[in-house]
Amino acid sequence: MTRGNLPRTALTALAPLVWGTTYVVTTQLLPQGHPLFAGLLRALPAGLIALAITRTLPCGAWWGKAATLGVLNIGLFLPLLFTAAERLPGGVAATLAAAQPLLVVVLAVPVLHERLSARRLFWGVTGVAGVGLVVIGPNAALDTVGIAAGLAGAATMALGVTLTKRWGRPTGVSPMAFTGWQLTAGGLFLLPVTLLAEGPPPAIQPTAVLGYLWLGLVGGLITYILWFQGITSLPVTSVAVLGLLSPLVAAVLGAVVLGQTLGPIQLVGFGLALAAIVAGQLPSPTPAAPAPSPAPAPAPAPDRTPR
Repeated sequence: MTRGNLPRTALTALAPLVWGTTYVVTTQLLPQGHPLFAGLLRALPAGLIALAITRTLPCGAWWGKAATLGVLNIGLFLPLLFTAAERLPGGVAATLAAAQPLLVVVLAVPVLHERLSARRLFWGVTGVAGVGLVVIGPNAALDTVGIAAGLAGAATMALGVTLTKRWGRPTGVSPMAFTGWQLTAGGLFLLPVTLLAEGPPPAIQPTAVLGYLWLGLVGGLITYILWFQGITSLPVTSVAVLGLLSPLVAAVLGAVVLGQTLGPIQLVGFGLALAAIVAGQLPSPTPAAPAPSPAPAPAPAPDRTPR
């Protein structure tokens, strides 16, 4: 990571740091059994606010691209995330989500035409292992639907991140407008699905209002602006590995807010995950240039001795 990229990386890292609060907010503040509704309120109001502020709509092919990115990054990912968070212990859900950087490394080969990097694969596996040590306890319960939702969420987000890097952001479109397109598209995708699958909205208590405001404005609009800005300006694999910060924050909040303990194994996991994050920001080593070929020996001067 060069010094010029350090401020961008720090701003991008704020997104997964805030997303790490999702597990605590979902389980402690939101009504249970409504993961689609939680995803809807996180996406659609924030997207409409962004569109109202920027007054910018997609043009041409970007209608389809914005819809695709919105469904992958928002419309499918958020309900899968909330489903995994509700049906699995936070540690198991976080470990499944930690597979996203590994999937981005693989998807970058066919989508971005990058070479498969053994170094990034190694650190991706190390990051998943580190997160697993931090957040999975010995009595972690496994739910088939929750596991499927967690893996599917990691896959859809990985594909969305990779396509966002490939297509970039249209010239002259602000990061807020670009984010608003995706949040609105994802929210509109979720609207009928939520009504069909969950029926009428649940009763919302004052604590739930605070939770939805946090997830929608801070964890939705602000953080997604930073996230998409980072994807378009930094190497995609470097951005993806920053997502490991989210389960680490969730573990810290579990210890501080919920009274959970972090033992020696968890601290080792923290070290592995942080090492993977730092290694993911380092540029790939450039192959050594081949040694120059020795210059050919000069031809001998012609013999001009009189004969």
